[in-house]
Amino acid sequence: MTAAAANTTQDIDALQRDLAALTEQVGKVIVGQDNVISGVITCLLAGGHGLLEGVPGLGKTLLIRTLAEAVDLDFARVQFTPDLMPADIVGTSVLRQSDGDADGRAGMLEFQPGPVFSNIVLADEINRATPKTQSALLEAMAEGTVTAAGETRKLPQPFLVLATQNPLEMEGTYPLPEAQLDRFLYKIQVAFPSEDDLMQILDRTTGTHAATVEPVIGGRRLLEMRALVRAIPVTESLTRYVVRVLRATHPDDARAPELVKRYVRFGGSPRGAQSVLLAARIRACLHGRAPSTDDVRAVALPALRHRVILNFEGEAEGVSIDDCIGQVLDGVPKD
Repeated sequence: MTAAAANTTQDIDALQRDLAALTEQVGKVIVGQDNVISGVITCLLAGGHGLLEGVPGLGKTLLIRTLAEAVDLDFARVQFTPDLMPADIVGTSVLRQSDGDADGRAGMLEFQPGPVFSNIVLADEINRATPKTQSALLEAMAEGTVTAAGETRKLPQPFLVLATQNPLEMEGTYPLPEAQLDRFLYKIQVAFPSEDDLMQILDRTTGTHAATVEPVIGGRRLLEMRALVRAIPVTESLTRYVVRVLRATHPDDARAPELVKRYVRFGGSPRGAQSVLLAARIRACLHGRAPSTDDVRAVALPALRHRVILNFEGEAEGVSIDDCIGQVLDGVPKD
């Protein structure tokens, strides 16, 4: 084994230990939901934003807040409501009076940063705000900057948006614009807990004991971990497999299954292929091996389900996008 390979192995071992400690801290509060926790940690490692969808009361907000406590980073929560304005998120200019002016008329405009100027931003119930307010996050999510008061300002790094939303068919919600959905690395479905998990939840939340979460990862360490997973090599054949999977989500592609050709209007974007390949790298790293097609298949659903758009017939018949992607994975050969 070369010195470089030995160093890489040691780095991956250290990364696995850090993530095990992070998962342990989150597990002090969150019961079950292993796939959800894994998905959120994948977003954290990838530097990609995450969207959690589920009915109220499943612990989406609690999970994100607990994760923020387990990493030594600035955290801000924004509760999205129909009357929320873009300036409430990105910030606004306020008039500061000059101390030396007796009559109080002189002053200057000073930019007051909004909650988006944090490392981890919880956009709680993001689909309860109007599309105009939702779009206030677009530049921040895509570029890591905010343009306000005629000036472009960089956001602190690392920067991550974790959003929660109720299912779109519920009252008082606004569908997220497709351009904003495409900025999310993952869309994670939060399922209802099992009977045993519910028993543990009741034991933890109705008694006197309150779990204490300790920060185990800092900002500099997180950036090092992100650089490490991006440096993991992938074969050309695996990259081509990701490309074929993405193209098969488009109804006009030769490999598209019948369900996609009949019910899908638009398939996944190139950003979807980037998300799949990066998430596959992370999953392989956590298992201590090279990325494979099994990793791609495991991450394809959360990375693509919000990027595939059904046509009118698909919407009317209640076709599942997950079923469409499942047929794609079954139909595209691994080699």
